[in-house]
Amino acid sequence: MHIEFKWKTFDELTTDELYKIIHLRQKVFIVEQNCPYIDADYADQQANHLLVLEGKNLIGYLRAFEPGYKYSESSIGRIIIDLDYRKKGLGERITRAGISYLLKKFPNNNITISAQYRLLSFYNKLGFLERGSVYLEDDIDHIEMCLECFKK
Repeated sequence: MHIEFKWKTFDELTTDELYKIIHLRQKVFIVEQNCPYIDADYADQQANHLLVLEGKNLIGYLRAFEPGYKYSESSIGRIIIDLDYRKKGLGERITRAGISYLLKKFPNNNITISAQYRLLSFYNKLGFLERGSVYLEDDIDHIEMCLECFKK
């Protein structure tokens, strides 16, 4: 299995790539997790997008934001792996790729995420710490978490 990681801005995405991203996000977040919400939130235009490809198939994805857009720190979100490719370490690889990207681009910043609460231990293993209380987002328990890369 040859897997390729590709970073692109919104303007660099082809129509086909954008369609594949929207398809995978709907497949996972809306259908699989039974969470009817509007995924196209107009934040994609401000994000850097990590496409994880096996050949022409999009099998994973995340988006990353500069400090000050979603939070005062940089952030990653919409982290997904296609169901057929889970339990192979790709979730950790893609999340670490997002962290590395943001640390290179914004070296003096921490990274904040809005994590699904059921994935708390996954993010804890990567160094993220809980910040605040559990809250509902799109009818799913979430918690804000921060990876302290830089002490202010």
